[in-house]
Amino acid sequence: MLDANRSGTATASPRVAATELTVPVPPPPRPAGPAARCTRVLLSPYARLSLLCVLLAAAAACVLLFEPQRLLTQGWPPQLGGAAAAVVFGAAYGLCTVAFVPRPLLNLAAGALFGSQVGLTTALAGTVLGAGVAFGLGRVLGQDALRPLLRGRWLKAADGQLSRHGFRSMMVARLFPGVPFWAANYCASVSRMGWLSFLLATALGSIPNTAAYAVAGARASSPTSPAFLIAMACIAVPALVGTAVAWRKRHQLRGH
Repeated sequence: MLDANRSGTATASPRVAATELTVPVPPPPRPAGPAARCTRVLLSPYARLSLLCVLLAAAAACVLLFEPQRLLTQGWPPQLGGAAAAVVFGAAYGLCTVAFVPRPLLNLAAGALFGSQVGLTTALAGTVLGAGVAFGLGRVLGQDALRPLLRGRWLKAADGQLSRHGFRSMMVARLFPGVPFWAANYCASVSRMGWLSFLLATALGSIPNTAAYAVAGARASSPTSPAFLIAMACIAVPALVGTAVAWRKRHQLRGH
């Protein structure tokens, strides 16, 4: 099997060398079955985005059907009371914010139903819960499909601000009302902001505005009282300041 050359060195014969260099070729992959193709389609970014749209539309329809604003006129169901009522209201608060119910309405209801202190605590818990649910839905179901669409100048500027300065940007959005709560949640979920920064900024930044609305709801029966007037001032002043700051900073977004 070995051929000796004149110098005495043994070399492999061509037949043996060809046999040793032969690499087995793997069989061609089998075509994916219907189940695998359906799984890929269902897990595709646009399929998940469609699911998100369906869920949000269903939530909005439920809000229109059950009309949670009736809490301000009819009160809380008499079957619930004490801590159980506060817990149920906090959970309902969070789900309602996901379904686009305005937070000021819910904050007023929290103050009217539970008073200033318990109403503030319940409203803040519902705020963080609703923000976390909306952020998670947007991150899991919408981010992969929406990020490639961030091509406009304003969209890129907003995404860069949220991605690089997430905590600071979300604190400003919560402290100075102007951006709808649900819009801030879903915009943050499409960006690269972290969970901890988002939830912490939401909890801290929502305290002043939520407290003002809770006090206003608790003292709504006496609109001339000092507490009610101070609460209304605390609501109006941040809104005016936020509008002025946004007006002055508009050129920075245009420059990106």
